[in-house]
Order: sequence, then C-alpha cells, then structure tokens
Amino acid sequence: MNNRNTTHFGFQEVAEEEKSQRVADVFDSVAQRYDLMNDVMSGGLHRLWKAFTIAKSGVRPGWRVLDVAGGTGDLALAFARKLGQDGQVWLTDINRSMLTRGRDRLGDEGFIVPVAQCDAEKLPFPDDYFDCVTVAFGLRNMTHKELALVEMRRVLRPGGRLLVLEFSQVWKPLAPAYDFYSFKIIPRLGQLITHDEASYRYLAESIRVHPDQDGLRLLMEQAGFERVEYDNLALGVVALHQGFKF
Repeated sequence: MNNRNTTHFGFQEVAEEEKSQRVADVFDSVAQRYDLMNDVMSGGLHRLWKAFTIAKSGVRPGWRVLDVAGGTGDLALAFARKLGQDGQVWLTDINRSMLTRGRDRLGDEGFIVPVAQCDAEKLPFPDDYFDCVTVAFGLRNMTHKELALVEMRRVLRPGGRLLVLEFSQVWKPLAPAYDFYSFKIIPRLGQLITHDEASYRYLAESIRVHPDQDGLRLLMEQAGFERVEYDNLALGVVALHQGFKF
C-alpha cells in the first residue's frame, strides 16, 4: 500500500516531498532569462500588474515589508524606492538562483536589502513584525498553500495586509484562445528564449490547478484573513487578492 501524500506538479500527481525539488529545478533552469521571458509572455503587462500591487499596498516610508517568493526582485525594488531609509524590505525565495539574481539586481540599483532563502511555509521571522506581506506569482508553486498563508498572517502586525498577485481564471469567452496561447505558444517561446520548453509547459499547467478567484479568497479567509477581496486584471488572467490581519 502506498501511503505517500501527493500534490499537484502541473497536471502530474507527485509525492509532496518531491514537489519542492521539481519546482526548484524549474527555476534553476529559467533564472537567467526569467525577466526577459516575463516581458515576452505578457507583452510587458506584468509590469503594470506589479505597479498596481504596489499602489494597492498603501506602503509608507518607514514600513516593514516582506516579499515572499520574490524571485528577481521586481516588487522588492519598487518597495525599496518607496520605503526610504527608515523602512525595511526583505526579499525571500526558496530558490537560490532566483534569490541571487534578485539580490544582485537590487544592489545594482543602489539598494542593499536583507535577503533570506527560506520556505514560505516556515518563515524565519517573529510574529507581528511586518506591515505588509506580498507574494507575486509564487503561491501556486507552494506545496501547502494553506500553511504558507497562515505563516504570512503570523508575521503580519495587527492591521497589516497581505497582497497575493497570481494567475487566475480567465473570463470564460476568452478561455479557448487563452488555452491555445498557454499550451501551444508559451512552451515554444520558452524553448526559444530559455531553451526549456518543459518548464513553461509546467507554468501553463500549474495555473489550471491553482484555485480560482473565489477559491483563493476562501483559502485566505480560512487562514484567518479578514476583509478579503480581489481585483481581476487582464480579464481574469491575473487577480490581485488582498486580506487584512486584525
């Protein structure tokens, strides 16, 4: 009898203990051209989605901000520019290749920020520490999303907010065209730009097994967040969820 707990890795069912390594392999493979691929895949729209996230965060100089699964540092860099010398932004990621690129990129822009390679399900920070926590395009790759959300709430101060920017369920009339683009075009772009078709096929699959807008809202509420709401961007290709800790 096989008693292993399993989880999704794209459309595959894999043992829970295998998923983190498989995800790590994906990002190790694409890290060097990750930003370029994001621009090509989204036509640059990911920059607008992230700018909207920053605007919704309401951050002020002096705040403490945690960017979970921050990758190459798009959000962390934008926060660093807003927080001033008295503020603090932590850049974290479970993947060393992505975290190194993010750290170096912020350094090149003149911002020396603290970084931590860590699992979002076991954040190495004290309770009630951050004013704002963000995770952009990282939640769907986590093995236990509910545990990660609980951890993000734990490290937020009372009154703090979580922002989750993630691929979601597209407007239904657009779904056939979106599916064609996701499964036929994106993997080919991945092969052309990063020489890795499989990782971008996983990307398309991982979006389909991630909770939709209302499903993620429910997960956040179950984790203890209040006043949870979301904004659909690009007709639901992406959604920005926001919840508060009171």
